[in-house]
Amino acid sequence: MRLAAHEAAKLTARITWMSVSVGLSLMLLKTGVWWFSGSVSLLASAADSGLDFIAAMGTFWAVRVAVAPADAEHRYGHGKAEAFASFLQAGLVFASAALIGREAVDHLFHPQPVSAEGGAIAVMFVSIFMTLALVKAQALVIERTRSVAIKGDRAHYLADLVSNAAAVVGLGLARLTNDARWDAFAGLLVAFWLVKGAIDVLREASHELLDREVDDADREELIRLALNDEEVLGVHQFRTRNSGPFLHVQMHMELEPRQSLLEAHVIIERAEDRILKVFPNTDLVIHADPFGLSEEHDEDFDGMPVGRIVNPKAHSTLNA
Repeated sequence: MRLAAHEAAKLTARITWMSVSVGLSLMLLKTGVWWFSGSVSLLASAADSGLDFIAAMGTFWAVRVAVAPADAEHRYGHGKAEAFASFLQAGLVFASAALIGREAVDHLFHPQPVSAEGGAIAVMFVSIFMTLALVKAQALVIERTRSVAIKGDRAHYLADLVSNAAAVVGLGLARLTNDARWDAFAGLLVAFWLVKGAIDVLREASHELLDREVDDADREELIRLALNDEEVLGVHQFRTRNSGPFLHVQMHMELEPRQSLLEAHVIIERAEDRILKVFPNTDLVIHADPFGLSEEHDEDFDGMPVGRIVNPKAHSTLNA
């Protein structure tokens, strides 16, 4: 069951405050220690934290814009602001990966000694603890709100966890073997991981911007709720899409042809109530069709089959 818009807004606002605070704190801490140590893997992690902070600011803005009510210029609301924020996040991650990769390759061929390894490793453990607490909190918010912007922000911090772990291993090996190339190699691994994370964020954001259908489980539940009435004989042209915290659903609902307009209206209102109880942030458009007399253009929509779903129980009652 999805949360109501105001409840989701409270959760996303709270977690973005936490994300911005963690990103800023880690960026300043790592940059200060890198200044004294010269560690490439620590620089990689500091750069990642800096981009996490910038991305967190974008998410902070996006989740607040996304819940703004529809207006005269945006009749479908502002929900896709979250997807735009995710694209910003992905771009920043790609930039971070390129800079870190270049620095790591340079240090692989021209190794430089790393100083203050102990302090750098201590910073990494602090960072791992703070980041782990944040991503766990973000996971709980995503589970309840399904926010694509928070998913993108969490991807940054998951990459930061890998970055921190790689930095610890690289610094540790550099200290044990007295070979600074281990530190550079750890930075290169972080760069590859960041590219993978950016691709995942882009994929998630593109699904929403291109109006991809909702998950199969949600789609099946929406159809079940729509057909949970013997007077609903079937549905077709069933389409869904996500827009930030909001869900848009439209369908043609097939009803008994001899019913009055008022009776059809009551049946459709009952269906809307059933759906809104489970999916409260849903913009519903339901068109009534007389059973067996749907329009000819419904047979094909831009080359896509109608996907007619008949209510078996109601259909047998009609034929009885």
